[in-house]
Amino acid sequence: MSRSAHPAGPRHADVLPEGHYSAPPADLNTLDAKVWAQTVARDAQGVVTVGGVDVKTLAEEFGTPAYVLDEADFRARARAWRTAFGQDADVFYAGKAFLSRAVVRWLHEEGLNLDVCSGGELATALSAGMPADRIAFHGNNKSTAEITRAVAAGVGRIVLDSFQEIVRVAHIARELGKRQRVQIRITVGVEAHTHEFIATAHEDQKFGIPLAGGQAAEAVRRALQLDGLELIGIHSHIGSQIFDMSGFEVAAHRVVGLLKDIRDEHGVELPEIDLGGGLGIAYTSDDDPREPHEIAKALTEIVGRECEAAKLRTPRISVEPGRAIVGPTAFTLYEVGTIKPLDGLRTYVSVDGGMSDNIRTALYDAEYSVALVSRASDAEPMLARVVGKHCESGDIVVRDAFLPADIAPGDLIAVPATGAYCRSMASNYNHVLRPPVVAVKDGEARVIVRRETEEDLLRLDVG
Repeated sequence: MSRSAHPAGPRHADVLPEGHYSAPPADLNTLDAKVWAQTVARDAQGVVTVGGVDVKTLAEEFGTPAYVLDEADFRARARAWRTAFGQDADVFYAGKAFLSRAVVRWLHEEGLNLDVCSGGELATALSAGMPADRIAFHGNNKSTAEITRAVAAGVGRIVLDSFQEIVRVAHIARELGKRQRVQIRITVGVEAHTHEFIATAHEDQKFGIPLAGGQAAEAVRRALQLDGLELIGIHSHIGSQIFDMSGFEVAAHRVVGLLKDIRDEHGVELPEIDLGGGLGIAYTSDDDPREPHEIAKALTEIVGRECEAAKLRTPRISVEPGRAIVGPTAFTLYEVGTIKPLDGLRTYVSVDGGMSDNIRTALYDAEYSVALVSRASDAEPMLARVVGKHCESGDIVVRDAFLPADIAPGDLIAVPATGAYCRSMASNYNHVLRPPVVAVKDGEARVIVRRETEEDLLRLDVG
């Protein structure tokens, strides 16, 4: 079928159905720098390049789907966060967003610390040479084996998430003849303006110890009494994909209030405060994230102001950006397969991946952008829904977006801002193989996480 032969869905704004989209862009060939990595551009033939390598070459060499990560962009964003907060604060990259041994080495080289939340993430960090004292260990249900490994390795801090964990970590530390540095994670009753499943500071959820009812204060009392623990601070995380700083202001006010109560009751001024992560990125042109220096200035001023009012020394601040560093650095490259126009509605554009490589649309109703990247097109915009190959009606990658009306099987399209949580949450649903992660820099591309094979899949099946 020729590129112009198939009928298309609606193309004009006056006949579009309701959906999650803005008006059609004036030029579908223009790439919005807000949602793409820094080195992404179109060459003279209209083919998208990243790090000096074009997507056709990447698809031919590494196959599709593939996560394509701009290493220079990742490093630049890591440096921007490190520079913004300076030497008097700590930046912990949240490994849950995306972690590999190459990423660990980049973080080490750029001067960032690392936040892990499982034994597997800890193993990855240690195997890639991250110094243990620059690792923080999170999690609401750390196993005895995980805690033992973390304490034995000498991690810089363990974030305590429950009363039971206070006792468990103290016991393990004493058994190993160590005094473990810890923070207590509290929930401050601030609900970030985000999806219910990624808002983490209201009381009715699994993370942390509530500030309400004196529970956080009691946790502090117990931690201070146990000689296996060195309580160094309080941790608070209010959610994810946050653009409004007002939630951090309320959270800081309540955390500093707890620090004041600790000083008044115990005569101790805890030296650290961790405000977590959760700062948003641009998934679409409608998103307007803040720059790291703006975030650093705002958080530093908020904490300083609250401590001054409470007559406390300003503690050392820690933050935990994950998505904000890796999210914009990668895009997912797909090949177009079946195209199915639905008259008066939209055109369904199927790709060779789907919810197994990006579950966020189905899980969080997340919104993404998409672009035709293997060529330029002068065709008019067509309302499209990018869907995957899985046996699931909810297998949607981009719910509503505009693509050129002449899009055809074999074209390459890319979904930007997929560096965070897509590979981390990838699955083998329908026994589909997980894509590789390909890092590109200075005209060279290399695999940092290889594509799964059928042998990988069958190796675990012992039946």
